[in-house]
Amino acid sequence: MMRQATVYGIRPKRIFRDAAIKFLLEHQHKKSIRVDVWCLKKLDPYIGDTPLESVHMGSIQQYIDQRRKEGVKTKTINLSLQVVRHILNLAAGVWMDEHGLTWLASAPKIKLLPEMDSRKPYPLNCEEQNRLFAALPNHLREMALFAVNTGCRDSEVCGLEWEWEIKVPIREVGSVFIIPGDQVKNGEDRLVLLNTIARNAIERQRGKHPKYVFVYQGRRLHHMLNNGWRKAREITDLSVRVHDLKHTFGRRLRSAGVSFEDRQDLLGHKSARITTHYSSAELLNLWEAVNKICDGRAGPALTLLRQISKLGHEKVTKPVLSVVPKVS
Repeated sequence: MMRQATVYGIRPKRIFRDAAIKFLLEHQHKKSIRVDVWCLKKLDPYIGDTPLESVHMGSIQQYIDQRRKEGVKTKTINLSLQVVRHILNLAAGVWMDEHGLTWLASAPKIKLLPEMDSRKPYPLNCEEQNRLFAALPNHLREMALFAVNTGCRDSEVCGLEWEWEIKVPIREVGSVFIIPGDQVKNGEDRLVLLNTIARNAIERQRGKHPKYVFVYQGRRLHHMLNNGWRKAREITDLSVRVHDLKHTFGRRLRSAGVSFEDRQDLLGHKSARITTHYSSAELLNLWEAVNKICDGRAGPALTLLRQISKLGHEKVTKPVLSVVPKVS
């Protein structure tokens, strides 16, 4: 084998599982490592024993077909394809053995599937929010209240730590949270302003756990989308994802007339500005903006009425508008 590698440049035989294990060992620091592990577990029965040089779109097709039969969304299938593509690219361009040979001579092209079945965002109106939250267990209700009033992602809410709370010398604001960049999707530190509702949710958690803000039976949750959330969706007949709370927050800010730049900061979107360095006036401005969605100043907002079954087969010739009640 050594002579084949050194004299003839013949690479040792490796299977995809070998590459998957190496990838996971080298990328334990990734925020999305749990997703990568899940994807590779799903892929392993199909390509785990496949020689690395034989992994391509053709050999993955059986996996794709099976996942589609199971009703899995294309976006979810693409997550697995992205992991495969990343591993093959590393094997062809980065990973080298003791003979100075890369694991693969070249990486095949792994094309992502067109996402024609992607679900559109579903911002909640007040009546829907009240119904959904009333059906949630208390610990999830508190987390959902915080999420819909701060725009934090599922992982940011579940992993929120008390040590990230920073007292500020502004009486109205009181304190903010700064989530470290390694816990945020875009890699940047994220400032979280607390409006009155989010502040009350935080205060109700004090003393429950020394490290994490939101816990259940003394332990942190890793996902809000659990059996309690699914049961609430069934009870209310609302197909709402946890991420829709972030969309709801953004939609309400816009309806309240909050500027695009302030919405970017409040939603934690990446921008050219240094978004955790603010003057007292800027912090107060953001605090006032985020409170517009909970103190009634936003007023009624016009939204497109979702097409529901009671419309039957009537032909809708123009958008139907409904008035969303004030957020309280």
